[in-house]
Amino acid sequence: MSKLINTPFSRFSDYFIAVAKSRSLRKAADQLFISVSAVHRQIALAEEELGIDLFERLPNGLKLTLAGEMLYADILKWQKEFQQTCIRFDEIQGLKRGSIEFGLISALSEGFVMQSLQHMYAQYPWINFNIRVADSEVIARKIIDTELDFGLILNPKAHHQLEVLHFLELPLGFVMSKQHPLAEAERIYFSDTLDDNHFIAAEPLIIHDYVQAMYKHHKFIPARKTESNDIRLMNSMIKANTGIGILSYLDVFPELQRDELIFKLITEKGVRPLTIALCVAPKRQISRASQLMIKHIIEQMEQLKSQISQQAA
Repeated sequence: MSKLINTPFSRFSDYFIAVAKSRSLRKAADQLFISVSAVHRQIALAEEELGIDLFERLPNGLKLTLAGEMLYADILKWQKEFQQTCIRFDEIQGLKRGSIEFGLISALSEGFVMQSLQHMYAQYPWINFNIRVADSEVIARKIIDTELDFGLILNPKAHHQLEVLHFLELPLGFVMSKQHPLAEAERIYFSDTLDDNHFIAAEPLIIHDYVQAMYKHHKFIPARKTESNDIRLMNSMIKANTGIGILSYLDVFPELQRDELIFKLITEKGVRPLTIALCVAPKRQISRASQLMIKHIIEQMEQLKSQISQQAA
């Protein structure tokens, strides 16, 4: 039985069940997205090692032999029992009845954090969540006070009671509708936007200070402007081609994913990006459930970093 043991049994069981259900090597291979020869090889190897036929080869397909039917029933039983074993493993690691408490700024209520949350719902449906949405200072304080397992905040200040596990720099750019005359331009200067209505982020939005500093640096005063402290409202107005805005990549990430807006990076010297940071309290014991979600969030942040790099190329 050495050869059969060297092939992971779970993989063979998937092959065997697919063939048993479809009664065809080709159909089973299509369902498993592998070659017919790979399926045939595993079935033939099992029959050789077990010393008995598992299928009858008939003109209209394959049929389980008595031995095959016995093995089919045992594999179904094994899979069910193995699922219970996995659940017990999850219980040992605190994943069966665990909970995750985390915080984030409102700008992250769409995008990669929600994708991570959906991933956790799908993989660990029994885990409970407590999600706090607030500004960065409030989230940071709750992390330090151990009210939250972790949090995502903007521009974290140096603090010995806060540890940054991962961070992502978010560039600023001109945002416009796909119908805007500058949508096809390779690079945009402030002078190109003289005739535009400028949508400007108002306080207390963090990007407000960045945008005001840029206007001051360029000695630029918009002839027409619309100020708002609601990013979604501004994005909706920009989509309607009623003006142009200076926002961070994060502010328009959902719209860019849906190909609804154009984002043109501002690459001039002196323009500082915003930083979003994934933070925990130092030396705090993080639950296994939270560790898994943190790992997935970091993966999502790395994917977003790659997208931003491509945008800048």
